[in-house]
Amino acid sequence: MSRQQGPDYASFQARLKRRSISVSALLVAAIVATLSAPIWIAVAIAIDAVRLRWRFPLARLLLFGWYWSIIECAGVLISLGLWMSGQSKNQVLHYRLMGWWAGKLMTGLRIAMRASIDVNDSDAFDEGNAVVLCRHASLADSLVSAWVVCTNRGLSPRYVLKRELLWDPCLDIVGLRVPNYFVDRGSQQSANELAAVTRLSADLAATDVAVIFPEGTRSSDAKRKRAVEKIRDQSPERLAATEGLRHLIPVRPSGTLALLDGAPDADLVIAWHTGFDGLSTFGGVIAALGRSDVQIVFRARRLQRSSLPDVNVGWLDDIWAKMDSEVDEQLRMTQ
Repeated sequence: MSRQQGPDYASFQARLKRRSISVSALLVAAIVATLSAPIWIAVAIAIDAVRLRWRFPLARLLLFGWYWSIIECAGVLISLGLWMSGQSKNQVLHYRLMGWWAGKLMTGLRIAMRASIDVNDSDAFDEGNAVVLCRHASLADSLVSAWVVCTNRGLSPRYVLKRELLWDPCLDIVGLRVPNYFVDRGSQQSANELAAVTRLSADLAATDVAVIFPEGTRSSDAKRKRAVEKIRDQSPERLAATEGLRHLIPVRPSGTLALLDGAPDADLVIAWHTGFDGLSTFGGVIAALGRSDVQIVFRARRLQRSSLPDVNVGWLDDIWAKMDSEVDEQLRMTQ
Protein backbone atom coordinates (compact mmCIF):
# COMPACT_ATOMS: atom_id res chain seq x y z
CA MET A 1 0.00 0.00 0.00
CA SER A 2 1.43 3.38 -0.96
CA ARG A 3 1.65 6.14 1.58
CA GLN A 4 -1.07 8.12 -0.21
CA GLN A 5 -3.76 5.53 0.43
CA GLY A 6 -6.21 5.95 3.26
CA PRO A 7 -6.70 2.96 5.55
CA ASP A 8 -10.44 2.72 4.92
CA TYR A 9 -10.51 1.42 1.35
CA ALA A 10 -6.93 0.10 1.15
CA SER A 11 -7.00 -2.04 4.29
CA PHE A 12 -6.75 -5.80 3.91
CA GLN A 13 -10.34 -6.32 5.04
CA ALA A 14 -11.73 -3.73 2.62
CA ARG A 15 -9.73 -5.10 -0.29
CA LEU A 16 -10.68 -8.69 0.45
CA LYS A 17 -14.39 -7.87 0.72
CA ARG A 18 -14.42 -5.76 -2.44
CA ARG A 19 -12.35 -8.10 -4.59
CA SER A 20 -14.19 -11.22 -3.52
CA ILE A 21 -17.18 -9.65 -5.26
CA SER A 22 -15.60 -7.76 -8.18
CA VAL A 23 -13.04 -10.35 -9.27
CA SER A 24 -15.54 -13.21 -8.93
CA ALA A 25 -18.10 -11.27 -10.99
CA LEU A 26 -15.47 -10.50 -13.62
CA LEU A 27 -14.38 -14.13 -13.97
CA VAL A 28 -17.95 -15.39 -14.16
CA ALA A 29 -18.87 -12.75 -16.75
CA ALA A 30 -15.83 -13.52 -18.90
CA ILE A 31 -16.40 -17.29 -18.80
CA VAL A 32 -20.13 -17.05 -19.50
CA ALA A 33 -19.60 -14.53 -22.31
CA THR A 34 -16.95 -16.72 -23.90
CA LEU A 35 -18.95 -19.96 -23.73
CA SER A 36 -22.16 -18.34 -24.96
CA ALA A 37 -20.55 -16.05 -27.57
CA PRO A 38 -22.18 -17.66 -30.65
CA ILE A 39 -25.62 -17.15 -29.12
CA TRP A 40 -25.39 -13.55 -27.93
CA ILE A 41 -23.49 -12.40 -31.00
CA ALA A 42 -26.21 -13.81 -33.26
CA VAL A 43 -28.97 -12.30 -31.12
CA ALA A 44 -27.30 -8.87 -31.05
CA ILE A 45 -26.83 -8.88 -34.83
CA ALA A 46 -30.47 -9.87 -35.29
CA ILE A 47 -31.67 -7.05 -33.00
CA ASP A 48 -29.55 -4.52 -34.87
CA ALA A 49 -30.86 -5.81 -38.22
CA VAL A 50 -34.50 -5.64 -37.11
CA ARG A 51 -33.93 -2.03 -36.04
CA LEU A 52 -32.19 -1.31 -39.36
CA ARG A 53 -28.97 -0.40 -37.57
CA TRP A 54 -26.60 -1.58 -40.27
CA ARG A 55 -23.51 -0.48 -38.36
CA PHE A 56 -24.54 -3.07 -35.73
CA PRO A 57 -23.88 -0.88 -32.65
CA LEU A 58 -25.30 -3.34 -30.12
CA ALA A 59 -23.19 -6.21 -31.45
CA ARG A 60 -20.06 -4.05 -31.47
CA LEU A 61 -20.71 -2.82 -27.94
CA LEU A 62 -21.15 -6.35 -26.61
CA LEU A 63 -18.04 -7.52 -28.43
CA PHE A 64 -16.05 -4.70 -26.82
CA GLY A 65 -17.49 -5.66 -23.43
CA TRP A 66 -16.33 -9.24 -24.00
CA TYR A 67 -12.88 -8.00 -25.05
CA TRP A 68 -12.72 -5.76 -21.96
CA SER A 69 -13.51 -8.70 -19.66
CA ILE A 70 -10.66 -10.71 -21.20
CA ILE A 71 -8.15 -7.85 -20.84
CA GLU A 72 -9.31 -7.31 -17.25
CA CYS A 73 -8.86 -11.00 -16.45
CA ALA A 74 -5.38 -10.90 -17.96
CA GLY A 75 -4.53 -7.85 -15.85
CA VAL A 76 -5.75 -9.56 -12.68
CA LEU A 77 -3.74 -12.71 -13.46
CA ILE A 78 -0.58 -10.71 -14.20
CA SER A 79 -1.10 -8.79 -10.95
CA LEU A 80 -1.43 -12.11 -9.13
CA GLY A 81 1.79 -13.29 -10.73
CA LEU A 82 3.61 -10.15 -9.61
CA TRP A 83 2.35 -10.65 -6.07
CA MET A 84 3.37 -14.32 -6.00
CA SER A 85 6.86 -13.44 -7.26
CA GLY A 86 7.34 -10.82 -4.55
CA GLN A 87 6.97 -7.87 -6.94
CA SER A 88 3.77 -6.35 -5.55
CA LYS A 89 5.67 -3.18 -4.53
CA ASN A 90 7.59 -2.84 -7.79
CA GLN A 91 6.02 0.31 -9.19
CA VAL A 92 7.99 0.19 -12.44
CA LEU A 93 6.48 -3.18 -13.35
CA HIS A 94 3.00 -2.05 -12.35
CA TYR A 95 3.23 1.07 -14.46
CA ARG A 96 4.27 -1.13 -17.37
CA LEU A 97 1.21 -3.27 -16.69
CA MET A 98 -0.93 -0.13 -16.57
CA GLY A 99 0.47 1.01 -19.91
CA TRP A 100 -0.21 -2.40 -21.44
CA TRP A 101 -3.78 -2.45 -20.06
CA ALA A 102 -4.56 1.06 -21.33
CA GLY A 103 -3.04 0.31 -24.74
CA LYS A 104 -5.02 -2.89 -25.24
CA LEU A 105 -8.30 -1.29 -24.17
CA MET A 106 -7.71 1.72 -26.41
CA THR A 107 -7.04 -0.61 -29.34
CA GLY A 108 -10.32 -2.39 -28.67
CA LEU A 109 -12.20 0.87 -28.30
CA ARG A 110 -10.75 2.28 -31.51
CA ILE A 111 -11.80 -0.84 -33.42
CA ALA A 112 -15.27 -0.89 -31.86
CA MET A 113 -15.86 2.77 -32.71
CA ARG A 114 -13.91 2.65 -35.97
CA ALA A 115 -12.10 5.66 -34.62
CA SER A 116 -9.03 7.56 -35.71
CA ILE A 117 -7.04 9.37 -33.04
CA ASP A 118 -5.22 12.68 -33.45
CA VAL A 119 -2.74 13.16 -30.61
CA ASN A 120 -0.37 15.82 -31.88
CA ASP A 121 0.20 17.61 -28.60
CA SER A 122 1.49 14.81 -26.39
CA ASP A 123 4.91 16.50 -26.26
CA ALA A 124 3.37 18.66 -23.53
CA PHE A 125 4.13 15.69 -21.26
CA ASP A 126 7.76 15.27 -22.28
CA GLU A 127 9.28 16.84 -19.19
CA GLY A 128 7.07 15.18 -16.58
CA ASN A 129 6.81 16.95 -13.22
CA ALA A 130 3.40 18.42 -14.00
CA VAL A 131 -0.13 18.60 -12.66
CA VAL A 132 -2.54 17.64 -15.43
CA LEU A 133 -6.06 19.09 -15.54
CA CYS A 134 -8.27 17.01 -17.83
CA ARG A 135 -11.70 17.51 -19.29
CA HIS A 136 -14.24 14.92 -18.08
CA ALA A 137 -16.69 14.09 -20.87
CA SER A 138 -17.23 10.33 -20.96
CA LEU A 139 -16.68 6.90 -19.46
CA ALA A 140 -13.43 6.66 -21.45
CA ASP A 141 -11.65 9.73 -20.05
CA SER A 142 -9.40 7.96 -17.54
CA LEU A 143 -8.50 5.42 -20.20
CA VAL A 144 -7.62 8.07 -22.81
CA SER A 145 -5.39 10.01 -20.43
CA ALA A 146 -3.66 6.84 -19.21
CA TRP A 147 -3.08 5.77 -22.81
CA VAL A 148 -1.47 9.11 -23.70
CA VAL A 149 0.51 9.61 -20.51
CA CYS A 150 1.52 6.07 -19.56
CA THR A 151 1.38 4.01 -22.77
CA ASN A 152 2.63 6.61 -25.27
CA ARG A 153 4.86 8.86 -23.17
CA GLY A 154 6.11 6.31 -20.61
CA LEU A 155 5.33 8.52 -17.61
CA SER A 156 4.10 7.45 -14.18
CA PRO A 157 0.72 9.10 -13.54
CA ARG A 158 -0.75 9.64 -10.09
CA TYR A 159 -4.52 9.89 -10.38
CA VAL A 160 -7.22 11.50 -8.30
CA LEU A 161 -10.23 9.27 -9.03
CA LYS A 162 -13.65 8.66 -7.56
CA ARG A 163 -13.78 5.80 -5.08
CA GLU A 164 -16.47 3.94 -7.03
CA LEU A 165 -13.83 3.02 -9.63
CA LEU A 166 -12.31 0.61 -7.14
CA TRP A 167 -14.98 -1.84 -8.27
CA ASP A 168 -13.01 -2.22 -11.48
CA PRO A 169 -10.64 -5.07 -10.52
CA CYS A 170 -7.58 -3.82 -12.41
CA LEU A 171 -8.01 -0.25 -11.19
CA ASP A 172 -8.41 -1.61 -7.68
CA ILE A 173 -5.42 -3.96 -7.62
CA VAL A 174 -2.90 -2.00 -9.69
CA GLY A 175 -4.29 1.36 -8.60
CA LEU A 176 -3.46 0.59 -4.98
CA ARG A 177 0.06 -0.58 -5.78
CA VAL A 178 1.07 2.74 -7.33
CA PRO A 179 0.41 6.24 -5.98
CA ASN A 180 -3.24 7.21 -6.58
CA TYR A 181 -5.99 8.59 -4.40
CA PHE A 182 -9.61 7.47 -4.65
CA VAL A 183 -11.80 10.26 -3.38
CA ASP A 184 -14.95 9.69 -1.38
CA ARG A 185 -17.15 12.35 -2.97
CA GLY A 186 -19.74 12.02 -0.22
CA SER A 187 -17.30 12.24 2.67
CA GLN A 188 -18.11 14.47 5.60
CA GLN A 189 -14.38 14.78 6.31
CA SER A 190 -13.44 16.93 3.35
CA ALA A 191 -10.32 18.28 5.08
CA ASN A 192 -8.88 14.77 5.32
CA GLU A 193 -9.71 14.06 1.68
CA LEU A 194 -8.06 17.28 0.52
CA ALA A 195 -4.99 16.63 2.66
CA ALA A 196 -4.60 13.22 1.00
CA VAL A 197 -4.88 14.83 -2.46
CA THR A 198 -2.16 17.33 -1.50
CA ARG A 199 0.14 14.51 -0.36
CA LEU A 200 -0.42 12.70 -3.65
CA SER A 201 1.36 15.37 -5.72
CA ALA A 202 4.28 15.87 -3.35
CA ASP A 203 7.76 15.05 -4.67
CA LEU A 204 6.83 14.69 -8.35
CA ALA A 205 9.86 13.58 -10.34
CA ALA A 206 10.73 14.15 -13.99
CA THR A 207 8.92 10.90 -14.86
CA ASP A 208 5.78 11.69 -12.82
CA VAL A 209 2.56 13.60 -13.41
CA ALA A 210 -0.44 14.08 -11.14
CA VAL A 211 -3.78 13.91 -12.95
CA ILE A 212 -7.15 15.25 -11.88
CA PHE A 213 -10.53 15.84 -13.55
CA PRO A 214 -11.53 19.22 -12.05
CA GLU A 215 -15.18 18.96 -13.07
CA GLY A 216 -15.60 16.03 -10.70
CA THR A 217 -18.12 14.22 -12.89
CA ARG A 218 -18.91 13.53 -16.53
CA SER A 219 -20.32 16.50 -18.35
CA SER A 220 -23.95 16.76 -19.40
CA ASP A 221 -26.39 19.59 -19.98
CA ALA A 222 -28.32 18.76 -16.80
CA LYS A 223 -25.19 18.61 -14.64
CA ARG A 224 -23.89 21.85 -16.14
CA LYS A 225 -27.16 23.61 -15.36
CA ARG A 226 -27.16 22.35 -11.76
CA ALA A 227 -23.55 23.39 -11.26
CA VAL A 228 -24.18 26.90 -12.57
CA GLU A 229 -27.27 27.28 -10.38
CA LYS A 230 -25.23 26.23 -7.35
CA ILE A 231 -22.60 28.83 -8.22
CA ARG A 232 -25.34 31.43 -8.66
CA ASP A 233 -26.51 30.74 -5.10
CA GLN A 234 -23.20 30.15 -3.32
CA SER A 235 -20.45 31.88 -5.34
CA PRO A 236 -22.04 34.61 -7.46
CA GLU A 237 -18.61 36.12 -8.17
CA ARG A 238 -17.92 33.06 -10.37
CA LEU A 239 -21.12 33.34 -12.37
CA ALA A 240 -19.87 35.56 -15.19
CA ALA A 241 -17.02 33.14 -16.00
CA THR A 242 -19.09 29.95 -15.79
CA GLU A 243 -22.63 30.55 -17.03
CA GLY A 244 -21.52 30.68 -20.67
CA LEU A 245 -19.98 27.19 -20.68
CA ARG A 246 -21.42 25.01 -23.45
CA HIS A 247 -19.59 21.71 -23.10
CA LEU A 248 -17.73 21.71 -19.79
CA ILE A 249 -18.97 21.76 -16.22
CA PRO A 250 -17.60 24.50 -13.95
CA VAL A 251 -14.52 23.46 -12.02
CA ARG A 252 -14.84 22.13 -8.50
CA PRO A 253 -11.79 24.00 -7.31
CA SER A 254 -10.96 22.47 -3.91
CA GLY A 255 -9.38 19.24 -5.15
CA THR A 256 -7.48 20.91 -7.96
CA LEU A 257 -6.05 23.61 -5.69
CA ALA A 258 -5.12 20.96 -3.11
CA LEU A 259 -3.25 18.98 -5.77
CA LEU A 260 -1.43 22.12 -6.91
CA ASP A 261 -0.51 22.98 -3.32
CA GLY A 262 1.32 19.69 -3.03
CA ALA A 263 3.49 20.45 -6.07
CA PRO A 264 4.28 24.18 -5.98
CA ASP A 265 7.13 23.82 -8.50
CA ALA A 266 5.32 21.58 -10.98
CA ASP A 267 4.12 22.93 -14.31
CA LEU A 268 0.50 22.62 -15.43
CA VAL A 269 -0.75 20.69 -18.43
CA ILE A 270 -4.25 21.55 -19.64
CA ALA A 271 -5.74 18.62 -21.58
CA TRP A 272 -9.00 17.99 -23.40
CA HIS A 273 -10.36 15.70 -26.05
CA THR A 274 -13.36 15.36 -28.33
CA GLY A 275 -14.85 12.30 -29.96
CA PHE A 276 -16.13 10.55 -26.86
CA ASP A 277 -18.77 13.20 -26.14
CA GLY A 278 -22.05 11.62 -25.06
CA LEU A 279 -20.45 8.33 -24.04
CA SER A 280 -21.67 8.71 -20.47
CA THR A 281 -24.75 6.46 -20.74
CA PHE A 282 -25.65 3.17 -22.43
CA GLY A 283 -27.87 5.03 -24.90
CA GLY A 284 -25.10 7.49 -25.67
CA VAL A 285 -22.65 4.68 -26.40
CA ILE A 286 -25.13 2.94 -28.72
CA ALA A 287 -25.80 6.21 -30.54
CA ALA A 288 -22.06 6.84 -30.99
CA LEU A 289 -21.47 3.36 -32.33
CA GLY A 290 -24.30 3.87 -34.77
CA ARG A 291 -22.71 6.95 -36.30
CA SER A 292 -20.09 7.06 -39.02
CA ASP A 293 -16.44 6.61 -38.17
CA VAL A 294 -15.36 8.72 -35.19
CA GLN A 295 -12.44 11.13 -35.05
CA ILE A 296 -10.94 11.44 -31.59
CA VAL A 297 -8.88 14.57 -31.04
CA PHE A 298 -6.64 14.97 -28.00
CA ARG A 299 -5.07 18.33 -27.22
CA ALA A 300 -2.74 19.42 -24.42
CA ARG A 301 -0.66 22.46 -23.67
CA ARG A 302 1.95 22.97 -21.00
CA LEU A 303 2.05 26.09 -18.86
CA GLN A 304 5.27 26.93 -17.07
CA ARG A 305 4.42 27.41 -13.41
CA SER A 306 6.98 30.18 -12.98
CA SER A 307 5.22 32.27 -15.63
CA LEU A 308 1.73 31.93 -14.17
CA PRO A 309 -0.05 34.39 -11.92
CA ASP A 310 -1.54 33.23 -8.66
CA VAL A 311 -3.39 30.00 -9.48
CA ASN A 312 -6.73 30.54 -7.77
CA VAL A 313 -10.42 29.87 -8.45
CA GLY A 314 -10.76 32.80 -10.82
CA TRP A 315 -7.76 31.64 -12.84
CA LEU A 316 -9.19 28.12 -13.07
CA ASP A 317 -12.54 29.48 -14.25
CA ASP A 318 -10.78 31.48 -16.98
CA ILE A 319 -8.80 28.43 -18.10
CA TRP A 320 -11.99 26.36 -18.21
CA ALA A 321 -13.81 29.01 -20.25
CA LYS A 322 -10.94 28.98 -22.77
CA MET A 323 -11.00 25.18 -22.90
CA ASP A 324 -14.76 25.26 -23.50
CA SER A 325 -14.24 27.54 -26.49
CA GLU A 326 -11.54 25.25 -27.88
CA VAL A 327 -13.77 22.19 -27.47
CA ASP A 328 -16.65 24.00 -29.15
CA GLU A 329 -14.48 24.99 -32.09
CA GLN A 330 -13.21 21.44 -32.54
CA LEU A 331 -16.70 19.97 -32.34
CA ARG A 332 -17.89 22.39 -35.01
CA MET A 333 -15.01 21.33 -37.26
CA THR A 334 -15.84 17.63 -36.97
CA GLN A 335 -19.63 17.88 -37.31
